[in-house]
Amino acid sequence: MGNTLGLAPMGALPRRSPRREEPLPNPGSFDELHRLCKDVFPAQMEGVKLVVNKVLSSHFQVAHTVHMSALGLPGYHLHAAYAGDWQLSPTEVFPTVVGDMDSSGSLNAQVLLLLSERLRAKAVFQTQQAKFLTWQFDGEYRGDDCTATLTLGNPDLIGESVIMVAHFLQSLTHRLVLGGELVYHRRPGEEGAILTLAGKYSAVHWVATLNVGSGGAHASYYHRANEQVQVGVEFEANTRLQDTAFSFGYHLTLPQANMVFRGLVDSNWCVGAVLEKKMPPLPVTLALGAFLNHWRNRFHCGFSITVG
Repeated sequence: MGNTLGLAPMGALPRRSPRREEPLPNPGSFDELHRLCKDVFPAQMEGVKLVVNKVLSSHFQVAHTVHMSALGLPGYHLHAAYAGDWQLSPTEVFPTVVGDMDSSGSLNAQVLLLLSERLRAKAVFQTQQAKFLTWQFDGEYRGDDCTATLTLGNPDLIGESVIMVAHFLQSLTHRLVLGGELVYHRRPGEEGAILTLAGKYSAVHWVATLNVGSGGAHASYYHRANEQVQVGVEFEANTRLQDTAFSFGYHLTLPQANMVFRGLVDSNWCVGAVLEKKMPPLPVTLALGAFLNHWRNRFHCGFSITVG
């Protein structure tokens, strides 16, 4: 009778190609878990500050900063940065050398090196006049879907003291990242370790992050309402100090007016805001900030001019 139902033979049916799953992304570094939320909040400002940026070449740039404040003596900072030719991303260039020196001779410097495609190294030094305060060495491995970091802070073989921090992050899905932090410190007569677990979930318009351990908890929530409005919420609890803090921040962008407005309100009865205004075609940015602590009855404001 033939194929009365009009069905094609099994061998003639088109075969579906196997579905290709996209590889999981790299979760980034542990220190950047709460970065999106923190960028929403305004930076503290006090006094008058003048910043002049100068690009000397495609690899070298310097910045001069003069800060005058009613809370202390006037200060001057010289900031210099060198960036090499190896650029892995818009924010990662190797090798990178950054230094900042103030008028008293104190220096903050860091060096970033790319040892291989997946291995990075960083060294950080901080001095106060002629004395070393901090020296830190980092090694970071970035896999396809994981990041592992080991940090040694102030290692002293003679004094048998060291601070060691180990980080690990793993992408379980395209949205979920889990990991942890282990902090170990040792010095004569004292030794201890603190373990912290971390998780991050990224949706299309929001990101939720949580760090919890024996030392306390840190939770943040970032939401991008649209191209102009961003909000962030942070909660921090410290078991050693028996203190908790809750903060709400917002970020408003007005592209037509070349203005950016950031504000915050926290559980310590503090309110603050910073307004930034660009002045095209001049390479000048003006910033005005004010912060008020109702609980301690303190108020301070600041004004800054950035050229370049």
